[in-house]
Amino acid sequence: MNLKTFQNQILEGIPEEIPARPSHESRINHAPKRKQILTNEEQKLALRNALRYFPKEQHAELAPEFLSELKNLGRIYMLRYRPEYTMKARPISDYPGKCEQAKAIMLMIQNNLDYAVAQHPHELITYGGNGAVFQNWIQYRLAMKYLAEMTEEQTLVMYSGHPMGLYPSHKDAPRVVVTNGMMIPNYSKPDDWEKFNALGVTQYGQMTAGSYMYIGPQGIVHGTTITVLNGFRKINKSPSGSLFVTSGLGGMSGAQPKAGTIAGCVTVCAEVNPKITKIRHEQGWVNDIIEDLDALVDRVRLAQKNKEAISIAYLGNIVEVWEKFDASDIHIDLGSDQTSLHNPWAGGYYPVGMSFDASNEMMASNPDLFKDKVKESLRRHADAVNKHTAKGTYFFDYGNAFLLEASRSGADIMADNGIDFKYPSYVQDIMGPMCFDYGFGPFRWVCASGKPEDLQKTDELACEVLEEIMKSSPKEIQQQMADNIQWIKGAQENNLVVGSQARILYADTEGRMKIAKSFNDAINSGKIGPVILGRDHHDVSGTDSPYRETSNIYDGSRFTADMAIQNVIGDGFRGATWISIHNGGGVGWGEVINGGFGMLLDGSPDAERRLKMMLHWDVTNGISRRSWARNEGAIFAIKRAMHDEPLLKVTLPELVDDTIIKDTFEES
Repeated sequence: MNLKTFQNQILEGIPEEIPARPSHESRINHAPKRKQILTNEEQKLALRNALRYFPKEQHAELAPEFLSELKNLGRIYMLRYRPEYTMKARPISDYPGKCEQAKAIMLMIQNNLDYAVAQHPHELITYGGNGAVFQNWIQYRLAMKYLAEMTEEQTLVMYSGHPMGLYPSHKDAPRVVVTNGMMIPNYSKPDDWEKFNALGVTQYGQMTAGSYMYIGPQGIVHGTTITVLNGFRKINKSPSGSLFVTSGLGGMSGAQPKAGTIAGCVTVCAEVNPKITKIRHEQGWVNDIIEDLDALVDRVRLAQKNKEAISIAYLGNIVEVWEKFDASDIHIDLGSDQTSLHNPWAGGYYPVGMSFDASNEMMASNPDLFKDKVKESLRRHADAVNKHTAKGTYFFDYGNAFLLEASRSGADIMADNGIDFKYPSYVQDIMGPMCFDYGFGPFRWVCASGKPEDLQKTDELACEVLEEIMKSSPKEIQQQMADNIQWIKGAQENNLVVGSQARILYADTEGRMKIAKSFNDAINSGKIGPVILGRDHHDVSGTDSPYRETSNIYDGSRFTADMAIQNVIGDGFRGATWISIHNGGGVGWGEVINGGFGMLLDGSPDAERRLKMMLHWDVTNGISRRSWARNEGAIFAIKRAMHDEPLLKVTLPELVDDTIIKDTFEES
């Protein structure tokens, strides 16, 4: 398809004539059939909701097809309207439009749906089993048309994938405001998502999926690499010859074996889906695939003996691996799990003893029995983990709700106090105190030109900035600086790009602002093309999640969501190109509030003004909240931030001597 045809199809929006239905592509991953949760009357309502996008004269033809999708797939995806063109991040200049910021958003939307990036691209799901960019293909078409028509005096409003429309605003306003899944609290249970998503009135956007800021598995590669490195530091062991066992090779979790190899350890990652296992092997993200447990034991022993930096995918259930390694006396140094347990009943976690296909059939035809099987598997899973930790394994929860769902299944994973879990979240033990409290988190960018040479240049610029900052940085953050300099220097050779020309590294307030300014200066001088900035939800400030991002908040406020809401509002009036707020993220629907942003750098003084204001707030908001929770690292970081910025005045906590509290209660 030539460029003009592509642009015309974008501008067309909803076709006037009903198009031919594209063929089903069996080579890609498809979403499992969703369980039937709607009553007969609710199915009629779902059909009415879908047909309102179309003129009346087309309703009689489309209605049977949409009802068939609802009954056979569990959702109305409007697959007939899937575009003919290849879905990928094109150079920003290829997109039609009147506004460069809008073109940047179009680029990122298409990147999220790239076959190499998305988990279930035809169902518009980017990762996590249900993290959707849109609910259906008409929403995609309509959003792209609005973006192509938008001026800098308009803002596009997105309601859970539905483009509500273009509204008058002003040049400094966000070009797009996204909300996903913002349910009334009493209606935010998993089955509520199933019901209202099937009705077509809400969706689970994850965060970077529904924020149009996913960059493929590279983001989680970096986060996992940092986690694994710091995990080995925590147990005072070298990664070399040590064993890391985990599971999940799907959307984000597919990055785990690559991260383990970069960290330098032996990694075993179990996965039940043969198709995605093969894809990860073809991508080079995993070195070997083994299907036999005895062969796996032999290969791991050899790798440990030779101190290989190798990743092995076990095609089968992770429970089998934990149990087999216990019986074979294989010592596991680090253990975790990154399956999508925020989505345990609809493809996020598969029960032991059942094939992949049989599981998919059961979750649709007999969801109650499937739920029982998952719970039984989680109990076995936890029992096997407990046996290894008794031998010295350090196990941590990835914040994917493994411990939460295991506890709800009756597994033996509660601490003696009956309140906390036996095992920490990796944020509690590793990322929170070592990174987030100091303002370090996943800063990311995309070279909108699509040129690899632009990405290489930005890598060089970012490295120069970090090395310069490190010369005068305090000892408290020297390790974080060193880890990220090492990461960015090896980024090119590790072939991390999937989809758009993107990069991620952990940086604090100072690092993000200086790196962004360096990029903007390079754009202004013509050295590189435009750059799109963003971040992951797994960050300092944008997410309130009691079992992950804010799990190391101990003042009782980890179940509140003021920080995420404040973050998005503040980003919006400080210059973000687009902003988003979501019910849900990596730990699940109803378990977290996630806020995100995107920002286009075009080399202009306006862009420099906006980046300074917005990036400063986007991080210091979180440090402030963490400081008020009495987190030692955050108190240090916010005092440093106030010293550097005279206009910043943050309320600091007074620390209370424990003996005062103790004596007061004893006297009462």
